[in-house]
Amino acid sequence: MPVVDQVDDVWLDKLTQVQSIDIGEAQLFAAGAENGLIVMTRDKRALRALKNISGFPESLAGRIVVMEAILIALCDEFGSDDVRQCVRDLIALDKMVQICFSSSVSDPVEGLMSYYASLKVELNPLVLWDPRPGQS
Repeated sequence: MPVVDQVDDVWLDKLTQVQSIDIGEAQLFAAGAENGLIVMTRDKRALRALKNISGFPESLAGRIVVMEAILIALCDEFGSDDVRQCVRDLIALDKMVQICFSSSVSDPVEGLMSYYASLKVELNPLVLWDPRPGQS
C-alpha cells in the first residue's frame, strides 16, 4: 500500500464537521477521493453520512470496499468452508458474520449477498466496490 501525503484541506474540510465521521475515517475518505485510492471500511455510520457530502460519491465511485464484499470475494476465491474456518473467531464479535457463518447456514454467500444488496440501496448514491462485477 502506498504512503499517502497530507490530503488537500478542501476534501478534509467537507468532512471534519460531520459528527458521524471521525477524523481517521475523514482522512481515509479524503485520501481516497483525492488520490483515486480504494477505501476499505466497516463504518456504516460514516458511509451513511458520506453519501450526502458533495463530491465524494463521484470521487469514490466503485472504490468503497465493505466487509460483506470482501467476504463474498473470499468465499468465491477460496470456498465458503475455508472462509468459515477463518472467520470463526469473529462470530462472537460481529452480528453479520454470526448470522451468515453460523453452523446452521449451509451457504453464507446467500446471506452476504443479501446484506451487500441492502447496503448498495441504502448508501446510494455511493457506489460500492462490486465483488462480482458483471453479475447481478
